[in-house]
Amino acid sequence: MNTLTKEDFLSGQILLIDKPLTWSSFQAVNKLKWAIRKKFQLKKIKIGHAGTLDPLATGLLIICCGKFTKKIPELQGQEKEYTGTITLGGTTPSYDLETEVDQTFSTEHITEQMIYDTVRSFVGDIEQKPPVFSALKKDGKRLYEYARAGKEVEIKSRTVHIAAFEITNIQMPHVEFRVQCSKGTYIRSLAHDLGLKLASGAHLTALRRTKIGEFNVNNALDPNTFAKNLLGEPDEM
Repeated sequence: MNTLTKEDFLSGQILLIDKPLTWSSFQAVNKLKWAIRKKFQLKKIKIGHAGTLDPLATGLLIICCGKFTKKIPELQGQEKEYTGTITLGGTTPSYDLETEVDQTFSTEHITEQMIYDTVRSFVGDIEQKPPVFSALKKDGKRLYEYARAGKEVEIKSRTVHIAAFEITNIQMPHVEFRVQCSKGTYIRSLAHDLGLKLASGAHLTALRRTKIGEFNVNNALDPNTFAKNLLGEPDEM
């Protein structure tokens, strides 16, 4: 990290960050921007991420700086891999832990074989409705703005591609999984829809992005570690 020069960052770098839980993607970008500007006494530097992660998700965030910000659209379009946990038997308005459980359902009728069989039905091109608690825009406003105001909005479904959907562990009511999917896929919606198909509720209780294209979270740094390594000192904001 210390071998990178000011010219390296300005001409373009792809930086792999392991976003911590509760951090927004914007916070992670700002942490790197602050560290780079401080290190090289820069007034400004172009920097942005190639695909947001919710605050309640952890994992791979690709951050581009300098002239490499032009690569962001290309990187955003690559296939992504996630691991996580779906909890059966309850729904939340946000489809994850951002909001409280609003309805509970029995899971007694659900067998492990049912779960494996149902998951297979999601592989391929599927129609998916984004969660109402999302940053997508409708009539100039973010969907979550309508949701938090208690207003109902019609959300159109869209086609996404699920290349793989594997169950890695079942400890009822918790189901651990791995998903490979196209740009625009909402794993929260996948969790919600799995619950519907199992005639029970479901919501996402853990999510980690492990890959974007050929980039792997195993090669990523925590944003605080990045700043500390670059500055060669304990980072303070």
